[in-house]
Amino acid sequence: MSLTNRLSVIAALAVAVAVVAVSAMAFLLVQEELYRQLDAQLDADARTIATQPDRWMAKSPMKPPPKGPVEGQRRGIEEVGLGPRWQMITVKGVVFTSALPVTDGTLAVLNGQAAGSKETVTAGDEQLRMVSLPLDEGGVIQVAQPLGPLHQTLRRLAMLLAFGCLGGAALAALLGRSVARAGLSPIHQLTGAVERVAATRDLLTAIPVRGHDEVARLAGAFNDMLAALSESRAAQRALVEDAGHELRTPLTSLRTNIELLVRAEAEPESGRVLPAQDRARLMQDLETQVVELTQLTNELVDLAREQTSPEQAEPVDLAEVVVTAVERCRGRTAVPIDADLVTAELTGRPGALERMIMNLLDNATKWSPAGGRVCVRLRHVGQQVELSVVDAGPGIDEADRLRVFERFYRAPAARALPGSGLGLAIVAQTVAQHGGTVTAEPATTGGALLRVLLPSNSSHFLNQPISGV
Repeated sequence: MSLTNRLSVIAALAVAVAVVAVSAMAFLLVQEELYRQLDAQLDADARTIATQPDRWMAKSPMKPPPKGPVEGQRRGIEEVGLGPRWQMITVKGVVFTSALPVTDGTLAVLNGQAAGSKETVTAGDEQLRMVSLPLDEGGVIQVAQPLGPLHQTLRRLAMLLAFGCLGGAALAALLGRSVARAGLSPIHQLTGAVERVAATRDLLTAIPVRGHDEVARLAGAFNDMLAALSESRAAQRALVEDAGHELRTPLTSLRTNIELLVRAEAEPESGRVLPAQDRARLMQDLETQVVELTQLTNELVDLAREQTSPEQAEPVDLAEVVVTAVERCRGRTAVPIDADLVTAELTGRPGALERMIMNLLDNATKWSPAGGRVCVRLRHVGQQVELSVVDAGPGIDEADRLRVFERFYRAPAARALPGSGLGLAIVAQTVAQHGGTVTAEPATTGGALLRVLLPSNSSHFLNQPISGV
């Protein structure tokens, strides 16, 4: 069932339930009011007769029976036109009767046990509403009215209410369908726009946003999603193009050297055997190129992982992440690394933060000469955590400080060293994803200072040193 049909059915059911409930309440109220009016009329008639019983007995064509108890003395029903039927029982046991039944309520009034009685009784095939009141001189007066006209009125009212409920439900279904179509029209337009985007793969097509309601918010959310997808596609395309460009050079050099070795080994009789020194140099070049290609591949994988990382953010102590990264880096470099750390709590992805710190340390150790040291410092600065890495290298030229965080960018002084130009790009991307900033500055010792600022979780900051690092 479509959403329009479901809304139509829901509207019809809601209106039907409401109409049935209101109709039932109206029916019960009308019924109670009719019974109240009938009881009031019978009560007034009974009081009128009770105040002057002799006058009404004189007008009655009925004669009382000579003697005998009350029970069993009855005569035929006297039809009194459209008026009420009445029956009088005196203390002497004399009955002026219209064949009304003497009920327990009537006997209670006769014996003085009740001030009056109102009840529904049956006389022959008829249902009667009967009121019993005591006589001033002793006895009881019973006044009754047939319930046929009242029941007929209630049946007509019930039929009218039933037809009203059915008509209301049908009208609600029709109106609900019209309202649902009108209300869902923006949804249909939005669906059509999204389907066109899905069919054309054009992520730059903006979905029209009209008004400020929920549908407008949904359309705006779709536009934001399309913009994010477009940025992601552009980043992936740029990554693939840059990776292809950067991989082409080492692959070409690797292929050339391998072909040269293969030809030299395949044609020994031609006298073109490579000297041992040249062969060793080629093998060393091959090893260097394989290492660089492996490093480039790993960094490309890290960069792609940072773009679409499945890792969830969680509270983390950045000092612990720095300690882990420093220990790993010390195991693969001869450059000493000094760490001055304090506890620093923030919300982030531990794996991504560790890769970022490893890239900062790798960059610093690569540029530090023999005998130099790398210093890592972690402090609180205002509402942020500051991570600084200082090396003992030549530093970064002022013209290159803004571009060192671009993908595959390598300063002229760095082109003679191994590397792909992706390490600091990964650092910048990770820092941006954590809501921070990274800058390259000259260090007071003459090397490069890379400073990372990240938002902290702590409401109060105690620069408590971490020992044993």
